[in-house]
Amino acid sequence: MSADPPHLRGLDPAQREAATFGIAGRPPAPSPPLLILAGAGTGKTRTLAHRVAHLVVQGADPRRILLLTFTRRAAEELIRRVERLCLELAGPRAPLAEGIVWAGTFHAVAARLLRHHAEALGLPPAFTVLDRADSADLLDLVREEEGLARIDRRFPKKDTCLAIYGLVVNSGQSLEAVLRRRFPWCGEWHDELKGLFRAYARAKAAQGVLDYDDLLLALERALAEPALAAELRGLFDHVLVDEYQDTNPLQGRILTALAPDGRGVTVVGDDAQAIYGFRAATVRNILDFPNAFTTPVTIVKLERNYRSTRPILEAANAVMGLAREGFRKTLRSERASAQKPRLVHLEDEHAQVDHVVRSVLEAREQGLRLADQAVLFRTAHHSAQLEVELVRRGIPFVKYGGLKFLEAAHVKDVLAILRLAENPADRVAGLRVLQLLPGIGPGTARRLLDAAAARGRGLAGLAELRPPAAARLLWAELATLLVELEAAVLWPGQIERVRRFYDPLLPELHDDPAPRLADLDQLQAVAQRFSDRRRFLTELALDPPAAASDEAGVPECGTSFFGENGEMTRAGRGHPRISSSCRDRAAGSLPSRAGRRRPCRRWPQNPRRGRI
Repeated sequence: MSADPPHLRGLDPAQREAATFGIAGRPPAPSPPLLILAGAGTGKTRTLAHRVAHLVVQGADPRRILLLTFTRRAAEELIRRVERLCLELAGPRAPLAEGIVWAGTFHAVAARLLRHHAEALGLPPAFTVLDRADSADLLDLVREEEGLARIDRRFPKKDTCLAIYGLVVNSGQSLEAVLRRRFPWCGEWHDELKGLFRAYARAKAAQGVLDYDDLLLALERALAEPALAAELRGLFDHVLVDEYQDTNPLQGRILTALAPDGRGVTVVGDDAQAIYGFRAATVRNILDFPNAFTTPVTIVKLERNYRSTRPILEAANAVMGLAREGFRKTLRSERASAQKPRLVHLEDEHAQVDHVVRSVLEAREQGLRLADQAVLFRTAHHSAQLEVELVRRGIPFVKYGGLKFLEAAHVKDVLAILRLAENPADRVAGLRVLQLLPGIGPGTARRLLDAAAARGRGLAGLAELRPPAAARLLWAELATLLVELEAAVLWPGQIERVRRFYDPLLPELHDDPAPRLADLDQLQAVAQRFSDRRRFLTELALDPPAAASDEAGVPECGTSFFGENGEMTRAGRGHPRISSSCRDRAAGSLPSRAGRRRPCRRWPQNPRRGRI
């Protein structure tokens, strides 16, 4: 029997070294900076959970542990694992892992820290956070006010402007450099874009709203103030960062500002998996980490792969060996196989579709169920011909991909009402809410909001205005609702109150109301996990769940799966018996991050089976 305590049992030597490095004494002092290089399939999440559990078991105050993860769900899963490990050690009297209150994405943690120090940073305590779509809408309003939508040459659209703005903020590069390298066709608009972004910043300040990028900018600004930086650093003894290869320069600067000497810092990642590139993410953060601090950095490599077979790892090692720069590691596995990965060159789209379908059917004839097969494709539109061919040949499938939850119009409607109640100066929310009523378009909504603002009575002033005749029946009801919500102290029941107003409007506003009502039921269920409206709105804007009505259906056990590469690879790690094909593979073409989708009801013990 192993002499290791329960929370360290089952770890291989490298995982154990990573889990225990530098943790000594009771309580343990912050350890020297540690980089855990976790190759694909090497048990990264497990190792990180065991390291956190070891800190807690050794007496570290869980309230002074900061976990920065790729998604909110990753933080929740990590904490659940830590809780289980602590309970295995000492039962109900184990150190309380649920005391880890600082866990989440960089943006979510930044939002919480900014709430505590809003006044010192010149921020309104009730600031609201705009999601990407609302940020684009506000930028579009400013774009129109600045006259850039009425010029005689085509000015970049709102989404392009927001993408440029985000890259400037997150990369730390100048606007000129971003335009030259990423948006050369917008180079002629340098001066106009610079003015637009300044006006956009003024509009956000006036309305008391922050966008996604402002959260990190404001936190970096806070860490540049000596007194405030000392207070923020004093909150944490141990800072652990997951998926460090997917962080951007701004996040890297925040980490080093939180712990200038690196003590107590652990980052986990793999330079070979830096494939997403969200918001200017750069592999440089992990490559340069060994030289980021005055204290020497220790590197522990996880190289034993528990997911793949030897032929696959041999191919992967050969590809990684061609890299001009990076950490050298050799993945190994005890799982032998006679199958080797194949690279197939085909002439055109039709030939690709035919090859994939024939491969699926051949594997099925050899005994591999459709439910154990997956097809990955680069982006959603690449699936069109494949879907047609699968239907033509009578092959059942489930497609994963679609709108994010907060991109659904009906969900945005309900959230806009709550946001306006939380922050009456939020103009994007106000414009959306007023246009729910018949007879009110964008121009009328602007005039009504301007008139309400001029009265200086906040939401109460809306009831005194004269709306268009078509909106009068609902106007008083909406005004009453907003005033009630603004004054509400208790969070439970607020969404139900909004739905009493909104649900009757749904058939008039949107087609196919039944699945939209199911989405609102899901939204109401999600809301129950939060203690107040402000926390709910912030967390949902930063890390939204997936929408139930966006799914293609519930898979049957004889159904094959296909979806965007990022969606499938993030969703189903750890399921070895599977066959997959990748379409439209090209360098740098892996798409955006995964969403969460509903599992097959007939696989309750293994809900992600069939995905890779």
